[in-house]
Amino acid sequence: MNPRITFLFTLLLFTGSGVAQAKPHAIDPNKAPIASVDRFSAKAAHLQLRTTDNGIPGPNVPVDFDKGPFITTGLSPTTGKPVRYYNFDVQGVTPAPVYVLYRKGEDKPVESQLDIVDSLPGDKGYNDFRQVYKVVVPANYLANSITDSIEIRKSGYKIEKTNTLRNMPIVPDKSTARERLNGESAELQRAWFKGKVAKFFLFSEAALSVAGSDVPVSPIYVTFNVNPDQPKGGPGSGFRAEPNSVQTHNVPATLPGDAAYSPLWSVDVYDNADWAKVSNLDTAQNAKLLGPGVANVNCPIVFVTP
Repeated sequence: MNPRITFLFTLLLFTGSGVAQAKPHAIDPNKAPIASVDRFSAKAAHLQLRTTDNGIPGPNVPVDFDKGPFITTGLSPTTGKPVRYYNFDVQGVTPAPVYVLYRKGEDKPVESQLDIVDSLPGDKGYNDFRQVYKVVVPANYLANSITDSIEIRKSGYKIEKTNTLRNMPIVPDKSTARERLNGESAELQRAWFKGKVAKFFLFSEAALSVAGSDVPVSPIYVTFNVNPDQPKGGPGSGFRAEPNSVQTHNVPATLPGDAAYSPLWSVDVYDNADWAKVSNLDTAQNAKLLGPGVANVNCPIVFVTP
């Protein structure tokens, strides 16, 4: 037999096709490069845009989210007692995908496999809120042999869109946000992004599902030191707080455990002339409203006074 034909015949026996296939190999997440993240660039930030004098951390610098302006103390809608929430800036209502891999016939994700995301802060389509896509891989799939969303979309594997949402803000490595409502882990989590490891916080103070195709929203009533219609007013002036205190009179309409709760808040701005009168949801709703639904901001609640 012609040697060339013999060679091609051998390839067909060993690969099942006329093209040699590279054997999949796992990538150790502990040895993979870490993705660079900047949440405060002009492409990523809205309320927390870095300037030369506002002290917001530089690109890929670890962020302590337990310091202002990243955490706020407001008032419970029912009791008027303090609640705390992180502020992860404006987010859209269209969730980004997160791909979770399952071996065929199994009902738990592939052990040790990192989930896979397709965008970082500042990228088109990025959102802290991610809709879970279930990817069914072969029974012999090797964990962490896929590390890129493009590989998934080209694989031909079955992809099932679920209604489950996760609140997973991607942040620079070594960032901290130590508070959680129900004792869940505050450690940085990991996901694959284009073969690199992206670090993120996971907030699960409440189960979240899409509303139609969107992230659900809930109202929050806030006021600033200077009203938005005044010079240097609005977010740049800071939330109005009690003297020598971090206690604002910002009031979320719902709390974790309420059916309508969502950490994506639709921000209603009330007149700071009514600040002293606001002590709970009823009084906040009776304050003079300056701007309804001015932005949707990711602010997971992490503490509620008993």
